[in-house]
Amino acid sequence: MKFGLDDYAHLQSPLHQWEPRCKLMGLMGLIFAFAMVRDQRLIFPMLGVSAGIYALSHLPISYWRTRLRYPGLFLLGVVGFLPFISGQTVLFQFGPLALYQEGTLAMVGIASRFLAIITLSLVLFGTASFLTTIRTLRSLGISPILTDMMVLFYRYLFELGDRLHTMQSAMGLRGFKRTRLTPRALHTFASVAGTLLVQSYEQSERIYQAMRLRGYGQKTVLSQSQPWQLKDALGLGLVLGLASMFMAAEFWLSSGRL
Repeated sequence: MKFGLDDYAHLQSPLHQWEPRCKLMGLMGLIFAFAMVRDQRLIFPMLGVSAGIYALSHLPISYWRTRLRYPGLFLLGVVGFLPFISGQTVLFQFGPLALYQEGTLAMVGIASRFLAIITLSLVLFGTASFLTTIRTLRSLGISPILTDMMVLFYRYLFELGDRLHTMQSAMGLRGFKRTRLTPRALHTFASVAGTLLVQSYEQSERIYQAMRLRGYGQKTVLSQSQPWQLKDALGLGLVLGLASMFMAAEFWLSSGRL
């Protein structure tokens, strides 16, 4: 099972070469600024900035499309009904089904922020290896326990995926068909989930014992990070300035001064 979050970390785009701490602080600041956008007039600039940053990263469109599939389906299930249940101004009506302006605008705003934030997140994690991102979080003061949990979760998520794939292949060889949702199939799914849960718990105990035997929990000294270069600081200032502009524009537009 391959998630391929950092499959393109070897590229040589400007964002790949940007110092990881500057990149993390800059893109996270821009993500928080995008999350604050509520005015409809800022949607197109927000999407344009996120698309421009993605193009600057040289990541392929297929990378963005494949990783947006499942979050996009989740978003569609959450906000897809807003145009039909929220609002008072009817744009279109067909029998008992009505399309409301307020719900449509709310859906567009939520979907736009979602696309912009997901795009920036893919750039953040796709332009550096996962371990580099974890080291960057550690260097910025994130708890070592939290970063260790992230590493272990990411590492053994692949193990669980491979194990699930093996179990599914064995079930298929024994004549099990997932297309038929019967009580027997539900019982089989529950058995597979229970087996994976028990095996993952037992494996976590073995991993923790092995880590303790190798000195885990003792105080360690982090390696010194490389100093920032002028171009890294300028990039950080540019991105944070852009984030400040979005927050200021949102404040002015929401206050009715423009």
